[in-house]
Amino acid sequence: MKSTNISPKETFFIGLMLFAVFFGAGNLIFPLSLGQAAGDQVVPAILGFLLTGVGLPLLGVIAIGMAKNEDVQTISARVHPVFGMLFPVIIYLTIGPLFAVPRTGTVSYEIGVAPLLPDGLRSSMWGALLYSVIYFAVTYLLSLNPGKVVDRIGKILTPVLLLILFALLVASIANPLGSIQAPLTAYEYAPFFKGFQEGYLTMDTIGSFIFGLIVINAIRAKGVDEPKSIAKVCISAGLIAATGLALVYVGLAYTGATSVTALGHVENGGIIISKVSQLQFGIFGSLILGIAIIFACLTTSVGLIVACSSYFNKLRPGVSYKTYVLVLTIVSALISNVGLTQIISFSVPVLVAIYPMVIVLIVLSLLAPIVGKRNSIYTWSVLFAGIVSLVDGINAAGIELEISKLFAEYLPLFSLGMGWLVPAIVGGFIGYLFSLRNREIILTSE
Repeated sequence: MKSTNISPKETFFIGLMLFAVFFGAGNLIFPLSLGQAAGDQVVPAILGFLLTGVGLPLLGVIAIGMAKNEDVQTISARVHPVFGMLFPVIIYLTIGPLFAVPRTGTVSYEIGVAPLLPDGLRSSMWGALLYSVIYFAVTYLLSLNPGKVVDRIGKILTPVLLLILFALLVASIANPLGSIQAPLTAYEYAPFFKGFQEGYLTMDTIGSFIFGLIVINAIRAKGVDEPKSIAKVCISAGLIAATGLALVYVGLAYTGATSVTALGHVENGGIIISKVSQLQFGIFGSLILGIAIIFACLTTSVGLIVACSSYFNKLRPGVSYKTYVLVLTIVSALISNVGLTQIISFSVPVLVAIYPMVIVLIVLSLLAPIVGKRNSIYTWSVLFAGIVSLVDGINAAGIELEISKLFAEYLPLFSLGMGWLVPAIVGGFIGYLFSLRNREIILTSE
């Protein structure tokens, strides 16, 4: 029997499920690095981080919840049919074999394995290579037929990981490793906007298009199929997940900020959490944390490989699901061997380039009752934002274009990494004028 409501208890558990989906073990590393680098500017920096690392993913889930049986491909197609085909592919590759899945392998190695290895093996490529072979072989086997094994591991390991993490954060607050230092250069000027861009690295805003569908399916499994009721539960569950994520991120940022005295500035958050846990709890505590993170990363890896393989199999059914699993797993394994710091470095230009377009799509989806079928608004807004964000991405890759100097001189907020914002608004207004000329209609809620 269909229902229009589910109980507060069921909503709470859906919120916890959403939290677990968003909270990949890889997300641990970025607030720690931010805390170290931001120093005494950690408060504005973490507020910016929370906006893109928590707030926008929440809006993404709500946008999907409000959309009527629409996914990222349908929403992207409002910009242009070709964009609707290409942009989802870019999104799935980004949260799949190019960055997010390899990162699960390198994070689990850095935290769970590398601290236990002899110095010689740790500094050579062989330890990481052997681990990646084993890790991604297990990922491949589980992805072929995930069944209930991965769900059961996730349901057990997520609470265990959170319990260990809670103990670590309490210890770091009660017994900090040192005082908060001055910020690095990148955070001396406009720490909020620097933190805003650092939140891109979680990739959760991108993933919200996919994770939102998971929530909707969970709600429908409870017998709720009425659009307004689904949207209401999505909002409630999203707020629960967002609250949990925000608390964890704030605690991790503080832990990173107080670790500089003991550790110095280190190259990535995986090393920070490994060393902090060892200093707080000894080698045994570090070992338990490492085991929990290995399995948590493994469940994330399998989930992303399954999601990407299913999507590409649906897009091109001539290639079997098993073939996609094999290819995506091999590519992920190869990329993982470049190392965590390098993967993060490579991902930054891509994320800087595509994130603003994702943000525009989310905002316009939330404004669907107003924007409706005025697709010209989507087209011009994403186009203008995309031009600036692509230039930003190229700059982030270390290539300075001549047009960057013009943007820096005339475009508001460009130096803060937010130069796309005004063009997106202007593009939306131009699109609105085009929609009036073309007599595009508003799609009202039914």
